[in-house]
Amino acid sequence: MSYDLLVQNANLPDGRSGVDIAVSGGRIAAIGPGIAAEAGETIDASGCLVSPPFVDPHFHMDATLSLGLPRMNMSGTLLEGIQLWGELRPTLTREAVVERAMRYCDLAVSQGLLAIRSHVDTSDPRLVTAEALLEVRDRVKGTIDLQLVAFPQDGYYRSEGAAASLERALDMGLDVVGGIPHFERTMADGAASLAALCRTAAERGLRVDIHCDESDDPLSRHVETLAAETMRHGLQGRVAGSHLTSMHSMDNYYVSKLIPLIAEAGMHAIPNPLINITLQGRHDSYPKRRGMTRVPELMAAGVNVAFGHDCVMDPWYSLGSGDMLEVAHMAVHVAQMTSRAAIGQCFDAVTVNSAKAMGLDDYGLEVGKAADMVVLQARDPIEAIRLKAARLFVVKAGKVIARAPRRESRLDLPGRQLTVDPAAYAPGE
Repeated sequence: MSYDLLVQNANLPDGRSGVDIAVSGGRIAAIGPGIAAEAGETIDASGCLVSPPFVDPHFHMDATLSLGLPRMNMSGTLLEGIQLWGELRPTLTREAVVERAMRYCDLAVSQGLLAIRSHVDTSDPRLVTAEALLEVRDRVKGTIDLQLVAFPQDGYYRSEGAAASLERALDMGLDVVGGIPHFERTMADGAASLAALCRTAAERGLRVDIHCDESDDPLSRHVETLAAETMRHGLQGRVAGSHLTSMHSMDNYYVSKLIPLIAEAGMHAIPNPLINITLQGRHDSYPKRRGMTRVPELMAAGVNVAFGHDCVMDPWYSLGSGDMLEVAHMAVHVAQMTSRAAIGQCFDAVTVNSAKAMGLDDYGLEVGKAADMVVLQARDPIEAIRLKAARLFVVKAGKVIARAPRRESRLDLPGRQLTVDPAAYAPGE
């Protein structure tokens, strides 16, 4: 028997160790210990973690790498970021958006990030962003699964012509219906926008992903309406509520009713730890709210929680590196999810949970699935998050598309020389 690729001596996220993964025709052909066969390429994982690729279910690729255009966000606030984007948007060209997005996609591949859902601002009737990201989606389709959300960033009703622009963007081929109800002028308009957007998705057979209650206002409760509209239109399993930061400020009694409603609707929750902890709580002195939604409680209720990166070097966030382990690392701290099981849940939130939120059926380390995987310089998911581990090999459809050397340091100390590998330090060692 001969395979195209054989990965040997791997640890898997489910705890199995000493496992081999054989690949043929771009798909996983066998998983198990001691697969004895020839292969076109063999990778000795040497006890490193082999994971399915990272997945980012919430990003803004039309704005990425635009930091400083037209000027810097001096306050670092959400509102100044929105103002800056409003100034930049009329000057955007298709070529510039494509160039920045393609650079980011290269960065994503190097980080083992092979599936991204990007919101695409459709508020400008020129729809330059939609045209650009449709081109990017076509150019990266053999490497990155890129989903595009038609996102009326200035409001579905608040911005003149936004509804028509969103429909045109969907006609052009965008994949998901987006919205931002808390940015409408009134709570009633926000609720009406959700009814219209869910109806559009149901009629077109599309998924829904709503920027929902991205606010510190405990009375911003559009997620309740989103759950109701999800069930009304039979969209269970196809709807995501992104951010949901107001839930951090809501009283516990109301949340005790709200979370079961979200679970009943089969909704996905997509918090964005790096951005939520940065932008929320800005009006507080002390005590100061963290802002991120109630991740452990949602998970305990059976809600699929997936973490998004949201922004990288754009008007809202001047940092970021396309590293979903950095996202999970922040979530561990902000949500105080420091038990061994909880840290593992945070790893799932940037892999399998995010794939589920995006509806990626051909995903995972299973026989017959697409041979997409990442070899990490870590022994298990907890160590991967702790170290934000190096991606030693990134594999797409059974072919290695990115490689990196192991991270290690050579120390020259008085009387001794040694090599320090960060992954070699574990409890008891």
